[in-house]
Amino acid sequence: MLTRDEALDLVKKHVTKRNVVYHMLAVEAIMRSMAKYFGEDEKQWGLIGILHDVDYEKTEATPEKHSLLAEEILKGTVPGELIKAIKTHNAKHTGVMPKTRMEKALIAADAISGLLVACALVMPSKKLADVKVETVTKKFKDKDFARGAERDRILACEEIGIPREKFFEIALEGLKQSASQIGL
Repeated sequence: MLTRDEALDLVKKHVTKRNVVYHMLAVEAIMRSMAKYFGEDEKQWGLIGILHDVDYEKTEATPEKHSLLAEEILKGTVPGELIKAIKTHNAKHTGVMPKTRMEKALIAADAISGLLVACALVMPSKKLADVKVETVTKKFKDKDFARGAERDRILACEEIGIPREKFFEIALEGLKQSASQIGL
């Protein structure tokens, strides 16, 4: 299995847009935080987060290929269960439906990352350190705020037994641990 450094090298080989890399690092941090909450393997869950969009730039115009190209890129470097989890985050196009806690966690982490970053960017300081769970809860309810953060995907957290506000807390604390890596 890839180490985190090898995963980062792979990301750098396939992803050139800084914001996409930052998104992948954000999802990694949230996935690690969720793994810790559940007592799961933080390294493994983090790898899924950092690699989930490894093919994004090459499939941006063809979303039906997103995560399928990732499967080709990752084959032989990570266990099949990680590749399956990555494919489930694009279930709308792959038809691979999420079933496991890890798969549903990736969907929720992928979606909430944008909401959390948007919450930080509207702070006067533009820092995650100033974002509170109450802020996230308020902004979550405002459908006009961070429209790209799909609320129904965020709510996948409830399917794995994490109430919405607890998930906001877990995700926010995880992301705060990596704030400097993503410029927030």
